[in-house]
Amino acid sequence: MQTVIPNWLIQRAFLTPQRPAVDDGWQKKTFGELHESVVKRARQLAGIGVRQGDIIAVLMRNSIAMVETIHALHYIGAIALLQNIRLTSHELVWQLNDSGAVCVIADEKLADLVKSDIRVVTINELAALPETDVEFQSHYHFDDVATIMYTSGTTGKPKGVLQTYGNHWWSAIGSALNLGLHENDCWLAAVPLFHISGLSIMMRSVIYGMGMYVMPSFDAQKANDLIMDGKVTIMSVVTAMLQKMLADLGERRYPETFRCMLLGGGPAPKPLLEACKEKGIPVYQTYGMTETASQIVTLAPEYSLTKLGSAGKPLFPAQLRIEKDGQPARPYEAGEIVVKGPNVTKGYLHREEATKEAIRDGWFYTGDIGYVDEDGFLYVLDRRSDLIISGGENVYPAEVEAVLLSHEAVEEAGVTGIDDETWGQVPCAFVKQKSGYSVTAEQLKQFCQERLAKYKVPKQIYFVDQLPRNASQKLLRRQLKSLIPNDDNGA
Repeated sequence: MQTVIPNWLIQRAFLTPQRPAVDDGWQKKTFGELHESVVKRARQLAGIGVRQGDIIAVLMRNSIAMVETIHALHYIGAIALLQNIRLTSHELVWQLNDSGAVCVIADEKLADLVKSDIRVVTINELAALPETDVEFQSHYHFDDVATIMYTSGTTGKPKGVLQTYGNHWWSAIGSALNLGLHENDCWLAAVPLFHISGLSIMMRSVIYGMGMYVMPSFDAQKANDLIMDGKVTIMSVVTAMLQKMLADLGERRYPETFRCMLLGGGPAPKPLLEACKEKGIPVYQTYGMTETASQIVTLAPEYSLTKLGSAGKPLFPAQLRIEKDGQPARPYEAGEIVVKGPNVTKGYLHREEATKEAIRDGWFYTGDIGYVDEDGFLYVLDRRSDLIISGGENVYPAEVEAVLLSHEAVEEAGVTGIDDETWGQVPCAFVKQKSGYSVTAEQLKQFCQERLAKYKVPKQIYFVDQLPRNASQKLLRRQLKSLIPNDDNGA
């Protein structure tokens, strides 16, 4: 029998209508007011023909209007396809065709990206339309699909990840059991809502009855101001965001009202974590992905210092193991990270074979490489697809990047493998220097040689103005090779 639960926002508006729900710096809404605006939006969506079970694409920047649109789709029983606004028109249209979406709801400035016959309705056009009576979903079934997000497609074509109401519910519950709930909590959403890191904040908000501050795009100074003013208590970040906030913070320290910097998006360099430790910033490293509806492993607060560099242990409803050659790996032995839990996707849209390959006996094979220590704490090494095999030795780009980032002159670093006649592959680094600092490639190689095995030291180092990142600021290692100049002046 399916688990059924009352519609989250309707229930939240009934229970605590006066509590702050959303704030974007220009307008604020309580849960009661948010519900009223979502009812209107849902009736306008019904007026353009949106029906239960329809896949509706959402192409919007972070905004209260985007929050209202997603909730409104769920009121009708439609499935929200969250589209990355940084994709090209070709990529967006491919997703629309692959998913079978019936229309697109878009911001005014993004509507022209959809070069397709599919119907596009801008948010301003929608807001001006008359309302049509529609029966709302008074309850959510845990097995029903709520949202779809396409993976970044590091190997082959992107796949649409099916995220159910149950996935989102258990993700929120697992996070609360780890971080706890405080009456004055407000979560800063500076990561995109079209990524699971951002969307999960929206889901937690209505489930917990917690306010969220929606930032249209990340701004380190603005984020620090919100924390310093005590307006937000929790924030989700990736490494690049945290580095910028730390630089802007200078000698200041966050107030005690700020209780959690949730750090995801891949392994974090230890120098960054140590710098945060020195400033008393409560950083909790996490591990998760689109397929796990956000974090599935998080470092509990009491271990944030003693297990520096670890992503932690599985959230309460989840399980984790490391597999090598089909067998459980020993402590400290690297292998594939395999997870299980009610927050894990039930599969990929229209991809039966890919679903069978990824989910076996209820366990999801992540494709990521890591190990657990003797206490069961997870250390994420890298994406399996990013792994460099040099002369039979495994080289994890994140480990080399962490060393480069510990150099005082390095602001950003990315490492990938390049072909080599002797070793098959060798590491190649791309470095952005800090303003006001100067360092040569040879100096960086020498620095690495003192801290890394010889086969891990980058054979080439290129200096670049910026590194390729996606909308959530994750480093795109597969694009690094395109930065190699034609005249190849690396050292």
